[in-house]
Amino acid sequence: MIKEKTLAPIFKLPSTNKKEFSLKDFSGNFVVLYFYPKDDTPGCKTETVDFNKLLPKFKKLNCEILGISKDNLKSHEKFRNKYKIKFDLLSDEEIKVLRKYKVWAKKKFMGREFMGIVRTTFLIDKKGKILKIWNNVKVKDHAKEVLETLINLVKK
Repeated sequence: MIKEKTLAPIFKLPSTNKKEFSLKDFSGNFVVLYFYPKDDTPGCKTETVDFNKLLPKFKKLNCEILGISKDNLKSHEKFRNKYKIKFDLLSDEEIKVLRKYKVWAKKKFMGREFMGIVRTTFLIDKKGKILKIWNNVKVKDHAKEVLETLINLVKK
């Protein structure tokens, strides 16, 4: 299990900015990594659009937002363009980072069990340490809660 106040696992993944994203490249910034099940599904759309609306406020606090799912880059591009998302989405088709962050797990839906992404958000500090983890995220007002948490941490 990944815990708060530990170093975030380092990784590289293909990104919608056409470059490979490396968590190391963002040291010196806060980072919100949110893992979501699937592009353009109701909950994932709400969560992503909410983060997008609050992006300028996150940016003012020196914070990057990144969404990660196992969808491919083509799917991510379509999703980003449809909702005018201004931050990058990362593709983990091989499920390596999802496993590293322990968000790939057994889920139950309508009586059946299957492996999938457990909606989880990580707030990482400027030195790569995990400040806060939200597990089994409920999307309503989640982006706002993450922003408020970051504002309170910056005040300290």
